[in-house]
Amino acid sequence: MTARWRPMRAADLPAVLAIADQVHTGYPEDAAVLAERQRLFPAGCWLLEGEGAAPWGYALSHPWHARRPPPLNTPLGALPEAPGCFYIHDVALLPAARGQGAAGRLMPLLRMAAGSLPGMALVAVHGSVPFWQRQGFRVVEAPELAAKLASYGQDARYMEN
Repeated sequence: MTARWRPMRAADLPAVLAIADQVHTGYPEDAAVLAERQRLFPAGCWLLEGEGAAPWGYALSHPWHARRPPPLNTPLGALPEAPGCFYIHDVALLPAARGQGAAGRLMPLLRMAAGSLPGMALVAVHGSVPFWQRQGFRVVEAPELAAKLASYGQDARYMEN
């Protein structure tokens, strides 16, 4: 069976939190932070369903400010009135979902959600820079981002496309 992406619903948040706890052990985020992302921009939030519709992964994304990634585990409050990019906050896949091309199949959905925004941005962690480079992203070396990236871990890299 090929896992499929579907729009995330508020009722999916316990499963999303369980996946986050397994995948991002070094980057915990409160349930309220994840729920706020889904509530503020549901069009950018997806759940990956595997066998028997079991949750195998998720993606959270939203319009945001260019080169100003939000600190980890911090509520946004509101989306900007004039966003400068589409920000991919998190993509997390359980081991059962990896190696099936699920993340690559997610990209058209994220591009569609981004609409006419001028570009996309993210913070790559867990050595994911090569994957994001294959998706057209490049690492942006900007000293002014160092403090914000510190909350994401030592290997964090800010990327744009």
